[in-house]
Amino acid sequence: MKFQVNKDVIAEAVAFAARMLQNKPTSQVLSGMRLVADANSLQISVFDHDVSAQTDVVANVETSGTTLVSGRLLNEIVGRLPNQPVNFVLEGTKVVLSCGSSKFELATLPIEQYPTLPPIPAVTGTIDGDAFITAIRRVSVASAKDSTRPFQKGIQIKADANSVMFTAADPNRIARCKVSWLGKNLNGEVSTVVLTKTMQDIEKSFSNLGEVNICIAQESDRGMVAFQAKNRVVTTVVLNIENYPDIDQYFPTNLTDSVVINKQDLIDATRRVELVVNESEDTIRYSFEPTLVQLDSTSSENQATESVEATLVGNPTNLRFKPWLFHDGLAQITSEFVKIEFTKNQRDPQRPGPIIMSSQTSKDAASPDTYRYLLNPNMLKR
Repeated sequence: MKFQVNKDVIAEAVAFAARMLQNKPTSQVLSGMRLVADANSLQISVFDHDVSAQTDVVANVETSGTTLVSGRLLNEIVGRLPNQPVNFVLEGTKVVLSCGSSKFELATLPIEQYPTLPPIPAVTGTIDGDAFITAIRRVSVASAKDSTRPFQKGIQIKADANSVMFTAADPNRIARCKVSWLGKNLNGEVSTVVLTKTMQDIEKSFSNLGEVNICIAQESDRGMVAFQAKNRVVTTVVLNIENYPDIDQYFPTNLTDSVVINKQDLIDATRRVELVVNESEDTIRYSFEPTLVQLDSTSSENQATESVEATLVGNPTNLRFKPWLFHDGLAQITSEFVKIEFTKNQRDPQRPGPIIMSSQTSKDAASPDTYRYLLNPNMLKR
């Protein structure tokens, strides 16, 4: 195997593939990055039986061949090479990499032990790349990093012929965002749940690549989903979740009580009041009144109070929230104003229900933005 490739091109391609490598692979061979040179093309891929990444770049191939080298090491090397053509030559059990005056001899891994890349399912639908990336970023804030319930560590992708809904949930909140797309050969709905970390890696890797094809395999026992954008493909097994919770029930459409507040004013007030929040009293009390919302935080030694202009429809109410959870929702609101709707507690009418945050174009005009962030009030120290 012998080929030459542009430094910036291979650095970008290798960085994309390396992002999908596991930090602690179960075997050394799974830490490898496969290089296949043939017909003026270099294919770069990684695979650990759960997640694969593959991309093709243009290369000047003198001799075709296939080899496997440490993915993380290759990523470190090509990222620091001078801006000159990069040459690869396979010599026995070593890959000789040279660029300008830089030269490296990299040990190869046993390619015969490397797993076969999974097949890519048929395209389920095509979505605008920017909308796809934004939706992942916005809903992932509600995903649990550590949870005994698998669905709380993933993002649900639920689609029909016209739209796809992205949803994430942890014990305290739910975030969801609906995006229009072109579904293909869909009869009814199709859904799957992908590990949030994988979706976040895809979001970072697919920036500025244009349309994204999502391919959901339903016939496999474990299930698989693939994401394609230009010359990049990522496949991943899905989380094995038989009964994903019915999220729709937590987002009623006939709510009558709500408040509209300037988003930045509310963010700034929360940041100031939370300065006196300590670990034993880790919430802020929000008192929603007809013309304002008052924020209060009291600890054993310090206290803070502030008010923000607001427009309330319905009955005044007092709720407590952990400020960092409140921030996470506000940070995903894209408009000048935020609308906060008050729901009823389905299990106990005497207790407050969750709030639902959404974008509001102005004090009086709703926003077409489909993002919704549901947050449970803190029930302690009321």
